Parts: sequence; C-alpha cells; structure tokens
Amino acid sequence: MATLTELGLAEAKRRIASREISAVELTQAHLDAMERAQHLNAFITETPDLALEMAEAADARLAKGEAGLLEGLPIAIKDLFCTEGVATTAGSHILSGFVPPYESTVTRNLWAQGAVSLGKTNLDEFAMGSSNMTSYHGPVRNPWTRPEDNAALVPGGSSGGSAAAVAARIALAATGTDTGGSIRQPAAFCGITGIKPTYGRCSRFGIVAFASSLDQAGAFGRNVADTALLLQAMAGYDPKDSTSADLPVPDWTGSLSGKVKGLRIGIPAEYRVEGMPEAIEKLWQQGADWLKAEGAEIVEINLPHTKYALPTYYIIAPAEASSNLARYDGMRYGLRVEGENLAETYMRTRAAGFGAEVKRRIMIGTYVLSAGYYDAYYLKAQKVRRRIVDDFEQAFQKVDAILTPTAPSAAFRVGEKMDDPVAMYLNDVFTVPSSLAGLPGISVPAGLSAEGLPLGLQVIGKAWDEQTVLDAGLALERAAGFRIAPYGLG
Repeated sequence: MATLTELGLAEAKRRIASREISAVELTQAHLDAMERAQHLNAFITETPDLALEMAEAADARLAKGEAGLLEGLPIAIKDLFCTEGVATTAGSHILSGFVPPYESTVTRNLWAQGAVSLGKTNLDEFAMGSSNMTSYHGPVRNPWTRPEDNAALVPGGSSGGSAAAVAARIALAATGTDTGGSIRQPAAFCGITGIKPTYGRCSRFGIVAFASSLDQAGAFGRNVADTALLLQAMAGYDPKDSTSADLPVPDWTGSLSGKVKGLRIGIPAEYRVEGMPEAIEKLWQQGADWLKAEGAEIVEINLPHTKYALPTYYIIAPAEASSNLARYDGMRYGLRVEGENLAETYMRTRAAGFGAEVKRRIMIGTYVLSAGYYDAYYLKAQKVRRRIVDDFEQAFQKVDAILTPTAPSAAFRVGEKMDDPVAMYLNDVFTVPSSLAGLPGISVPAGLSAEGLPLGLQVIGKAWDEQTVLDAGLALERAAGFRIAPYGLG
C-alpha cells in the first residue's frame, strides 16, 4: 500500500482506469499515510469516512464505465473553500463551528468529476501570510528539513497545508488559492508544482474572501501534468461569480507537450533584487539555459514598475480585506462572544476571533480607505496597479512568457521573521506583480539551495494562455529532473 502514495495524480488516474488498483485501495493508502503524518499539522479537518464513501461510489461508477476526469482520485481541499456539511474555518477562530450549507463551485466541479475528498488543509488565517504560521489551528510543518538538521521549516503560505500534504505524499494533489503568491511560493518551498491560473479562470463562489480583485483558485501537484489535470477539473465559467470569465476550458492535459521551440522567453532585469542568494541567481540562469537548449529565445525585458508592486499590493489587499471581513460579527455564524450590548458583542467577538496578522491588515485597510487617506493611498495604489498591468502588456508584445525565480529564499525555520512583518511580506516579491496583473503563473521545482532545500522557477504567461505556461513549466521540469523526496518524510 505504501507505494500507492508515491503515485502522482495522472499516474494514479491511469492505474485506476486500467483497474490495476481500486479507488478504495488508493484512498485507504492515503488515509493511512495521513495518520502517520499528524506531526505536520497539514489538515484542519480530516474526512476519512466521507473519503471511503466517495471512493466506493467511484469504484461503482468505474465498473459501469462512467468515469469522470478525476474518478476515484483522493485529493485535499484548502480550508478556504466552502464544503457543504463539512466544517470550513479559513484557519480562523472566528469561524469555529461554521458548517456551510452550500458547496463552492470549484469543489462542486471536482466532485462532479469523481474526485475523493481527504479533508480540509491548514492555511494562514484568512489566507493572510507567507509562512502558514498565522493559523488559529497552529503552524504547518514543511515535510522537508535540512540534511542532518531536523529543525522545523515553514511550508510557505497561505496554502501551506495543501503544499505540505502533496509534498508529504498524503494527498495526490490539492487545491489552493493565490492572492499574492500563496500557491506558487509554498510550491517552491515544498519542492512541488503549483499553478495560479488567469484571474477569472476559476470561480470564486464559495471561497472565503480575502481580497476579491486578487483571489484566485489554483492547483498543486507533484508535477506539471498533475496540476494541469486538477486545474482542468476545477476551472470553468460560473454565472454565480461576476468575475468568472465566460470562456471554454481548454484541454490542457491533452495538449501538454513541453515544446518551447520558437518561443520568446523574457528575463526581467527588475527581478534581480539586492541580497538574492547566489543559488537562486544561478538557478535562474540555468533555467534560461535549459529553455534556450530546447529552442526558445531568451530576451531581456523591463518591467519598470516592479519595485512598486509590493507596496501597491499591501495597500489594495488589506483595503479589500477590511471590507470583506466586516461581515464577521458573531451575529449569524461562527464565534460569538457576548457583551453587555450589541457594540460590545461586536468588539469582543472580533477581538477574540481574529489573530494578530488579520487585525494588522484590517487596521491597515481601514486606514487607507478612511477619509483623507483614500486618495493618497488607495486611489494612488490603483493607478500604480494599472501601470504594472501596462508593463506586462508591453512586455508580452515582445515575448511569449516570462521566467523568474519563485521566491527570494528557500524555506526558513518556523518562527523566523514572525517579528518582522516587512521581512515576511518580502517573500512575495516575485509573485505579487503577476497577481496584480491577473496573469497565470506556475512554480516548478528546479534545484536545491546551498542548504539542500528545494528552489522553484516561475513561468508567467499572457492572460488566458495557461497552455504556454504549462508547456514551459514542463520543459523546465524535464530539464531539471527534480525527483527528490523530502528528507523529513520519516
């Protein structure tokens, strides 16, 4: 049974379809692995009974020849997606006891394609963080450790539980959400693949909102083919989401080739940030050389407003968060701390329910939206965002995709940087610009740091061109040959 957890999503799909293994066998193997990996704290809510029930139903459909795209494949769901009848917490105390009476569109799509739910994964509270240290349910531990050093490392955030589950071989694949890098950065830290599609490609209906103009669902897998398969099942137009794009979902899996011959790949000068480790600089150059060897042309480009991306993001995202999180008042669902009157009940509930990072971002967001500061901060940030979008549009007149590092460092120790919010925010320096522009991006594991930890390379593509992103990612994956399992799995 242990070998079943080593399968990737696409390989497991092939074996189930050929009836070499059953959905129940595959699911039970992962449930057993989850039990052995409790120390990672990757899951908030495990659903073993539901998983086996779904697996049995999948085997019945397989016997009838009625297989969906993900029939019988056990996956994990970030606990930001509302799941009917299964607790959804968003990693926050304020949603303790909340069981949604409805299903998010993304998970509904997955269940319709036969996927099996292993449970809900841990995350930074309300997806606010880059380390998975801000969850009310405790930090997630990265299954990777430094060689000969068992110190706990962060998995990245906010989708750290999903990334850790896939890396630790306790889920075939997992959903995540990416607001400023929350799929790509954890993928890099955990040595797996993660893709954020174009904003609007996946429905946001039923996803607990952080920043509505930035949040986008995406996929984690062990490799590019796995992420393409999961994303294909997740995506699609949804009339319940006004930001959902009314576009057909391409057959990314069937069209995946890894061919980059004739593509022009941009290398942005502005991503060479001060203090970037030499290993990351070398890996970036190596990535460019790999693509060039496959027939791509490497082109130096400029994205001149990149240096303003982080401050712009940390004005817009908290502003939207302060508005979205105003609904949590203890009146209708979740935590309620009684006070002597209505106002005091609001204050006590929110004081007890929100963690420090969420409170920080609510305060920042409320400040930049307040009278006298709206024009100076929020309005100006929106104008700069438009310039960042323009930079990418101009660049994509010259190139087909852009290659950058995913993160400015490898995974760091649990507890590091927590006292310095700015240092923590800098983890998103390479992922935030494309999030502001709503562009697709993928992180592929491509090498190791000087300390023996995984490093990722990021491919950013044109809006709605996930296929080129996936193909360039596959070319990097083949060249890198990254097949290393986490040292800390045992």
